Amino acid sequence: QVQLVESGGGLVQPGGSLRLSCAASGSIFFYVMGWYRQAPGKQRELVAGSTSGGSTNYADSVKGRFTISRDNAKNTVYLQMNSLKPEDTAVYYCNADRTVFGGGNYWGQGTQVTVSS
Repeated sequence: QVQLVESGGGLVQPGGSLRLSCAASGSIFFYVMGWYRQAPGKQRELVAGSTSGGSTNYADSVKGRFTISRDNAKNTVYLQMNSLKPEDTAVYYCNADRTVFGGGNYWGQGTQVTVSS
């Protein structure tokens, strides 16, 4: 089982930047790591995903603004968020998925990101 702890959320003005971190309790090498977000009254949605092989994918709404990266040696995943918009306001969750290989799917507790002037 993997425990995930997010950090780095907060209040930022439109156009600003934040860097989220997700620290795992064990190796993330064999996991697809993702960042999701959920705004009030909306469904949770995928923001960005990353594999150890170097593949990444992004929601259309964040392409060119957000960057996901991972440090397998530190068991940590990051989400660099630039040019933030009010519509990026949400609780951001880290996810570790290994279900393709018969493993588990794990979530962090979430970190609040608020973009407002």
